[in-house]
Amino acid sequence: MVVTGTDLHGAGIDVPLLVGGAALSDKFTRTRIAPAYTAATFYAKDAMTGLRLMNEIMDPATREAALRAHTATGGIDIQAPQATPVPYSEQRSPKVHTDLPIPSVPYTDRRVRAFHNLAEIWSYINPYMLYGKHLGYKGNFEKNLHDRDPKALGLFHQVEQVRKQAAEFMQVRAVWQFFEVERAGNSIHLFTPGGESPIHTFKFGRQPKADGLCLGDYVLDPTESARDHIAMFVVTAGEGIRKRYEEAKDAGEYFYSHALQALAIETAEATAEYLHRRLREDWGFPDAPTLTMHDRFTSRYRGKRYAFGYPACPNLDDQAGLFHLLRPEEIGVILTDGFMMEPEASTSALVFHHPDCVYFTAGETTEQIPVPTAAQG
Repeated sequence: MVVTGTDLHGAGIDVPLLVGGAALSDKFTRTRIAPAYTAATFYAKDAMTGLRLMNEIMDPATREAALRAHTATGGIDIQAPQATPVPYSEQRSPKVHTDLPIPSVPYTDRRVRAFHNLAEIWSYINPYMLYGKHLGYKGNFEKNLHDRDPKALGLFHQVEQVRKQAAEFMQVRAVWQFFEVERAGNSIHLFTPGGESPIHTFKFGRQPKADGLCLGDYVLDPTESARDHIAMFVVTAGEGIRKRYEEAKDAGEYFYSHALQALAIETAEATAEYLHRRLREDWGFPDAPTLTMHDRFTSRYRGKRYAFGYPACPNLDDQAGLFHLLRPEEIGVILTDGFMMEPEASTSALVFHHPDCVYFTAGETTEQIPVPTAAQG
């Protein structure tokens, strides 16, 4: 998006720019994209925020103030001080333990599956994301629904009608595989079972600080008899969804259109949550019986899953490697020229089992700073 903002600025375009999506944040928009674009740049965390911002931009009474507040020269410090560069390092962070046994995996073949029990998948939907982020509900939806708040009840029943219709046509599919891996500094090499030469390598960035983390740190060193593994997957619930919600929008069924799109997106996320739970079981560390769904939504289990474009691995180009290995075209998911997945209601992930896994923001690999040698002083 920074490159896009720069290109738009170079082309003389200065219309208000709205950006959003899970891989962006308000801070990144203000400190990176807006200075590159130089004209008014707005961060829309969700569709409802985007609608509010558009109303502010189009309303003559609020337009000037909105543009001034979101323009780089009107409140955003283009020359904001930069963090002191940290020498580039490939040393594993001391925060990550290495004295752990390598867990075995029960299979290494590629798996493809369609999930027909949508009720089970939908039980993994995060209500805060569906009702709050997508549908604009303010407050604690689950609590208010339990307390039979009329607004929460009304929205719940509206969404239930959308689910009832979606259950007749929504297709949920997944492809996944465990891969043998070895750490090589900030990179991880992937192998076929027992293979000697890597079939692919992912190079990751590291947090720009002395004990900074890198995804490669979570791969255990091989023993004489075993390598560590990661899992990768792609899941989708988007087949035919865009056509249906666009037809509904054209027919004036605006709530159904928006709710169907939101339901499909969150169904894909729920499938990822469900599949990740199954992968933990396959790895030999199932969730405790006392683990609640809220605990899952806040990742209170062993290991983590990371998606390209997010802070720990922001390079979207790496999607090409994942697609090459998993071939998710078989489940109807393709990669665009911009390395985005089509259909929209799809998600991919790298899954690590290490108990020290956390979410963090890594530096971009293209901005790494070499460590000076003694001869260089």
